[in-house]
Amino acid sequence: QVQLVESGGGLVQAGESLRLSCAASGRTSSTYIMGWIRQAPGKEREFVAAISWSGGTVYDDSVKGRFTISRDNAKNTVYLQMNSLKPDDTAVYYCAARRGVIRVGVEYDYWGQGTQVTVSS
Repeated sequence: QVQLVESGGGLVQAGESLRLSCAASGRTSSTYIMGWIRQAPGKEREFVAAISWSGGTVYDDSVKGRFTISRDNAKNTVYLQMNSLKPDDTAVYYCAARRGVIRVGVEYDYWGQGTQVTVSS
């Protein structure tokens, strides 16, 4: 089992930045694909970004150029730097881990509890 704990969410104004962190513990593996997925009220879960063990990344078009995913394998931690935040970015952000190849999608093996990000206009 892998446990994931997110932190760093909060309330910000449009145009501001936040950095989310996700600490992994348990049977962690640096070879896992790590991803961020978000869910806004009344909407389906939405892929945000993912990173492979070697640092390869994929992003949803809605966050390209604004969000950056990174990972520190020595610390078993993945980050999501979010800049130029918009009200549409308001959601619960989940950290997730999966085996296999990096790709867009919300199919993951392990999930954190989520952290709320609220962007006011």
